[in-house]
Amino acid sequence: MFGRAPKKSDNTKYYEILGVPKTASPDDLKKAYKKAAIKNHPDKGGDPEKFKELAHAYEVLSDPEKREIYDQYGEDALKEGMGGGGGMHDPFDIFSSFFGGSPFGGGSSRGRRQRRGEDVVHPLKVSLEDLYIGTTKKLSLSRNVICSKCSGKGSKSGAQLKCSGCQGSGMKVSIRQLGPGMIQQMQHPCNECKGTGETINDRDRCPQCKGEKVVQEKKVLEVHVEKGMQNGQKITFPGEADEAPDTVTGDIVFVLQQKEHPKFKRKGGDDLFVEHTLSLTEALCGFQFVLTHLDGRQLLIKSQPGEVVKPDSNKAINDEGMPMYQRPFMKGKLYIHFNVEFPDSLSTGQVGSLLKVLPPKPQSKLTDMELDECEETTLHDVNIEEEMRRKQAQHQEAYDEDEDMHGGAQRVQCAQQ
Repeated sequence: MFGRAPKKSDNTKYYEILGVPKTASPDDLKKAYKKAAIKNHPDKGGDPEKFKELAHAYEVLSDPEKREIYDQYGEDALKEGMGGGGGMHDPFDIFSSFFGGSPFGGGSSRGRRQRRGEDVVHPLKVSLEDLYIGTTKKLSLSRNVICSKCSGKGSKSGAQLKCSGCQGSGMKVSIRQLGPGMIQQMQHPCNECKGTGETINDRDRCPQCKGEKVVQEKKVLEVHVEKGMQNGQKITFPGEADEAPDTVTGDIVFVLQQKEHPKFKRKGGDDLFVEHTLSLTEALCGFQFVLTHLDGRQLLIKSQPGEVVKPDSNKAINDEGMPMYQRPFMKGKLYIHFNVEFPDSLSTGQVGSLLKVLPPKPQSKLTDMELDECEETTLHDVNIEEEMRRKQAQHQEAYDEDEDMHGGAQRVQCAQQ
């Protein structure tokens, strides 16, 4: 009996939920579901509704018959019961069967709660230029993945025996005597089963993983460093750490470590600082120089006519600092700290010329008679830091000598007594 074909409805929603195109292969669907389901699982603080949507979308699209109906007629056709797609299975069951076990006992009360694998943290060195313009770094990493041949069982038959050394507990207790009537009990993982509580017959071991349940896999990760990211900021790849049976896979976390820049300093997140030294002539009569920015642009920096730049002064240029994270079209300020380099000495002619153009020197309030009564002094150059270090060393040496002398006399007196 043939009925009228159902009216076509939305047939892109499930692909959008998984974040894949309609041409996605079964492997693409698996990868997309795995990554999104781990990230959104309620036991990891994810959205329960989003988790259900992911499970339902994967359940439909992973079934060739249901997918064909969905692609042709959309979601309404599945709800009407075509292809048996009207009813939705427990999303936690779908998740558990996908990973070959029950990865989250908290989501489904039927399974025991699994431990979560450790996160793997890697430092990622980046330059200030990388953080200014953004970059992508490809990194090759090795990790453990569940053996595909035995599905993480470690044996060809899937059979596992209880470890006789620890009676299946995975732990052993050793007793150490600390003293008369005092003993200490210490618990440690069983070395026979490596803390698993199970052993595998040598003849039954999986030929691919040799009974280890996992094999090594090399994977290339593309780490996207966005404009404006900070030193110490983390970039996380959910569920990409080492896999292990009955374990929720941890994350790979990259921590940005900014290398020191020879010219620019970043402060306050979005501001840049740079130092520039002017000659005395430039400070008094005007300056102009070119500053190469972090993205290679040439900035012309110049003073205003008649402007005098004082030593240790600062000036700012708006919108030439660091891009703001996730708002890359907004930037902080670029601050320039000016140092002024003075000449070591001046000739008599130069002094005379300067006296003609510079403001007059302040006149002394002392009379000639009072000046004659003053004692003449001579100034000399000194490195004050080096001078203080030298004096401190002398004081310490004198103190040590004094201690030796008085300490020795006291010891002689004690010996005589």
